[in-house]
Amino acid sequence: MLDVLIIAPHPDDAEFAMGGTILRMKAEGLRVGILDLTDGEPTPFGSKEIRRQETEAATKILGLDYRSNLGLPNRSLEATLEARARLAGIIRTVRAPCLFCPYWEDTHPDHVAATQLIEAARFWAKLTKTDLPGDPFHSKKIIYYFCTHIRKIPQPSFVVDITQFWEEKLAAVRCYSSQLANSPGGEEIGLEEQIEYSSRLWGWTIGARHGEPFAVREVLGVTNLRAIL
Repeated sequence: MLDVLIIAPHPDDAEFAMGGTILRMKAEGLRVGILDLTDGEPTPFGSKEIRRQETEAATKILGLDYRSNLGLPNRSLEATLEARARLAGIIRTVRAPCLFCPYWEDTHPDHVAATQLIEAARFWAKLTKTDLPGDPFHSKKIIYYFCTHIRKIPQPSFVVDITQFWEEKLAAVRCYSSQLANSPGGEEIGLEEQIEYSSRLWGWTIGARHGEPFAVREVLGVTNLRAIL
């Protein structure tokens, strides 16, 4: 059983978007897991074995309590009924009250499909009279992280201060060396630089050196005012 399950379209999405927050949650004693929906391959400089090794290295740095892969097809991820049932079964098994998933607006089709799939599977996981494994379970909230490819400044609901965890996050990010390499016709600014620029920007918005943004569709309740003062 987990406190938090982060669901990512590909290995590295969770680390790049919210690696610092994962490290903060672990430091605060939460049980945290990642479920990658695909193996992320093919990519220009990767392979299934390389990506597996990179993921294992990053998982060790993050100190995760759980990591698995649903084995769905990269580049053609779809929110099918079969995939929904498989994901709902995982949600019923790990029973995490909080799910993290990609922000709903993006230019990457896999990311958009992942969000649709996760939202639908969250609903299915609570149903009775099904052949899904485990007992019905409803995750109380979904929080959306930004692993977007769209050239647009997001409007987050809140930003997490990850300053004290920045170096560890960077170490986890660097595990994915095959994905940090410049792809053919790639960006002038490298991916690692983009991650740092984003981290600095969002840190600045809350008066910190580094930050990670998140969004919600549903209202968040507050039980501890010290958290927002």
